[in-house]
Amino acid sequence: MIALLTIDWDAVFRPSTSIPEVIVRGTLVYFLLFIVLRFVRRSAGAIGISDLLVVVVIADAAQNAMGSKYESATEGFALVLTIVAWDYFFDWLAFRFVSLRPILQPRALLLIKDGRVQWRNLRQQMISKEELMGELREQGVENIEDVRYSYMESDGHISVVQKKSQGAAQAPS
Repeated sequence: MIALLTIDWDAVFRPSTSIPEVIVRGTLVYFLLFIVLRFVRRSAGAIGISDLLVVVVIADAAQNAMGSKYESATEGFALVLTIVAWDYFFDWLAFRFVSLRPILQPRALLLIKDGRVQWRNLRQQMISKEELMGELREQGVENIEDVRYSYMESDGHISVVQKKSQGAAQAPS
């Protein structure tokens, strides 16, 4: 109770930056991020590890741009755009130079081959049989024996090629 009396309540509620400046910075950073993520990032449907990394780093840079850590929002913009440029460059390298793909993007990992579970690969990814079966059921597969191939893709989703489906891949839902 005494600790509550020693709190500087004025400092808790008095902003260190003017409220209109905070609103303008927040608006500018929001629109910059909207434009960057809407038009620069490809929309492959799922978020891969590099996409997650970019979002986390951009969030930190944007937070600094909205706050008073930088003198101007332009510094935050420059940092966000630098992060996006590097991410785009690595995606371009992986697309353009096939030899760099294993370094820049994880390969698909075989989980099931001709109805047989590849236990070593499941252990490597720490996927239980129950989790694998759940993913298969979500894609309409009842029995492992019905699976020709199943892979953990580079974005973390599990793809399935059924034996009875003439080799057509079933997209995750």
